[in-house]
Amino acid sequence: MAALAGRRGADIGKLSTILLFLPPALLLFTLFVVLPVGEAAWYSGFNWNGFGSPTNWIGLDNYRFVFDNRAFGTAFKNNLLIIVVSLVIQLPLALSLAIILADRFRGAVVLRMVFFLPYILAEIATGLIFSFVYDGDYGLLAAIYKSFGAQAPHLLASPQTAFAAILVVVVWKYFGFHMMLFIAALQSLDRSMLEAARIDGASRWQSLRYVVIPALSPTIRLSAFFAIVGSLQLFDLVMPLTRGGPSDSSHTMVSFLYTFGITRMRVGFGSAVGVILFLICVVFAFTYKRWIMRDE
Repeated sequence: MAALAGRRGADIGKLSTILLFLPPALLLFTLFVVLPVGEAAWYSGFNWNGFGSPTNWIGLDNYRFVFDNRAFGTAFKNNLLIIVVSLVIQLPLALSLAIILADRFRGAVVLRMVFFLPYILAEIATGLIFSFVYDGDYGLLAAIYKSFGAQAPHLLASPQTAFAAILVVVVWKYFGFHMMLFIAALQSLDRSMLEAARIDGASRWQSLRYVVIPALSPTIRLSAFFAIVGSLQLFDLVMPLTRGGPSDSSHTMVSFLYTFGITRMRVGFGSAVGVILFLICVVFAFTYKRWIMRDE
């Protein structure tokens, strides 16, 4: 009887906690997520410039206009390219540095901070800094080329090189965040497993492959999730570097939304882009949770 009473008391305590904290969370989620998304979906059915009340209902035409737009196709491909670079270059680089810097040695903390500092720097500031670095006349790249007696290319002015230059900045800016995630996971790793592997004669590479990497798999999956979602939402680095140019070659979906939807006062068209991006993110998040992080 005492155990049953204790269990009932615990259930009542959990219910009280839920009733106390759930309504404010639901209210905030409704105000800042559900209502804006619903409003964007409603506006996407109108040919509307943002002034007055929307009256010119065009149904799903805005979505057709989006998919028929060549620049949107380029932006979508660019987002996919950012995801590939993040998964293939950024995360392995972060993991490699984390393995090196996770051990306690003289200067390790300083090196961690040096590699983490780019992530702390604001995206707009990062874009402005690299717009100077890439300047073919007066920037750091120009100085390096001139020291070899050559003329520096204008990377951000060419459709063939502009987005590649942005990808370099993306890797430089965000790999430190993933590195710190991996370092935190490595420092919480059960050292007895590594000791057992060494006693069994495992080499450093074998310990890394069969002990460390499997133990880090939850963190790797989480880091990949952050990288993909961040890649889909990339905007702040693009605007100060290229504004989506030249010739719309370096747009991402968010910069495309801003340029073609907001600055050109095509609110209905921009709302359609926002709904598409929202659906992509939601479908990815649920799919990733269902198939990749189902045990987390």
